[in-house]
Amino acid sequence: MNIASGSDIKLADLAGMGLAELRKEWSKHFGAPPKLRSPELLGLMLAYRLQAAAEGGIDVDLRRTLRRPSAGKTSSVLTPGTRLAREWQGVRHEVTVECDGRVRWQGQNYRSLSEAARAITGSRWNGPRFFGLRAGQP
Repeated sequence: MNIASGSDIKLADLAGMGLAELRKEWSKHFGAPPKLRSPELLGLMLAYRLQAAAEGGIDVDLRRTLRRPSAGKTSSVLTPGTRLAREWQGVRHEVTVECDGRVRWQGQNYRSLSEAARAITGSRWNGPRFFGLRAGQP
């Protein structure tokens, strides 16, 4: 399949081209080539540009969406084996995240950091905040 109308180049052909050939193809279709020294990267860029020229590329709304900063949350899942430490009333407390997601403190398993924090302090706490993982840490 030809990539761009009127082009005799195929996408599979790009993978076998050297840097000089890729630059020549780029110049033929888009003007001065980028100053890259990686044939792999230039090949990928050329393939994208040729496909975008043939198919119309990314529409304006999608481009605008992609440029906006993400408002999503980052993952709050802790990796098994993670150790969190906190000093509470002069005593250092350390919890370990287990493989099943539970939290171990002093040989006891808890369903969450909040449960472990409650066991340590005797009162309700936001567990991630208690262990310094959230803003407003104690």
